[in-house]
Amino acid sequence: MTTLDLESVHQMRPVVDTLPGEPVPYAITSGEGQRYEVDGQLWTVVARAADSGNAFDAAFVLGPRGASAPFHSLAEHQRSYVVFEGSVQVWLPGESRVLGTGDTIHVPPGVPVAYRMLSEMTKLLFWSAPGGALDALLEGESPVATHVYPAADVPPPSGRLIVPGGASVHDLPQVDARDGDDVALPGGVEPYFLRAGEGDRRMWPDAVNAFSARGRNTGGRYIAVTTIGARQPYIPRHFHSQHTENFFCLSGRIWLWVNGEQVLLTPGDYVHAPAGTIHSFALGGHATRMLGILTTDVFEPFFDRTGPATDDHVYTEGMIDPSVMMGRLQEISDLDVTMVGPPPETPAGL
Repeated sequence: MTTLDLESVHQMRPVVDTLPGEPVPYAITSGEGQRYEVDGQLWTVVARAADSGNAFDAAFVLGPRGASAPFHSLAEHQRSYVVFEGSVQVWLPGESRVLGTGDTIHVPPGVPVAYRMLSEMTKLLFWSAPGGALDALLEGESPVATHVYPAADVPPPSGRLIVPGGASVHDLPQVDARDGDDVALPGGVEPYFLRAGEGDRRMWPDAVNAFSARGRNTGGRYIAVTTIGARQPYIPRHFHSQHTENFFCLSGRIWLWVNGEQVLLTPGDYVHAPAGTIHSFALGGHATRMLGILTTDVFEPFFDRTGPATDDHVYTEGMIDPSVMMGRLQEISDLDVTMVGPPPETPAGL
């Protein structure tokens, strides 16, 4: 993964609502990014290979009821899809689920996947590692100025997004959806569905962290952790030397302190914090939900060692003394985190 000098990154103010073309701190407001119309859907690219040091691509896919993609696979890319809004039916070979807000699907290299949106204004997050999965879109289409898909009949899927990028299209049957448990992470790199709030859960002060993907599920390329928590102040300022953190607001409000700048995230907003970014976060609303995608998986043990395992799906207010976690932070010198100062001042609105 290409990174800039850590000391240089420390000094960089985040770029706002523009893809920077290099792996520096930046923030994208919901709906901004590079936008493309494909098969009646609006693809809003929020991270390209150039922006992530070739570590990943990310895009939001917004579409109407009936918008779809046929079975297709990517030979080199591990992918995850997160339902941000609406509902969608997703197919893997021989099985299917109807997914709602917060549900996810994880697709290893070479495994075919297909989807069909079931409600208007359905919004998916597409995540792929390493970078390059969106090259066909970026090189083959012209960006559009609009922020919503066309108000017209949904065209049939053309495959023009996925075929030029080295993908394979598969003629597989689309079986009926069934209601599976989908509550546990598999033991290795294999396709799986996961319901919102499920996975490996760890308690934090007034919060629960849930792994939706571990390194063992992504070939070490990234981990994904969803946090649900109460309104709470900033954690201590710190930076990482070996991995990138990506913050998405699923619901509620999140304050990000990024190299001295405060950024407020509301649903659909995104912050990219590459190695060297001095940062902190605070939850600005009760029952706020935050998705963190970290690449690579080097930081995975942090969550296991700072929070005890739990079967609970929601936090209990006041259950854990915050000093417990803060004390553990001082004991993790072998992990990729460098503490640089106390928590930033809490915003007045918090």
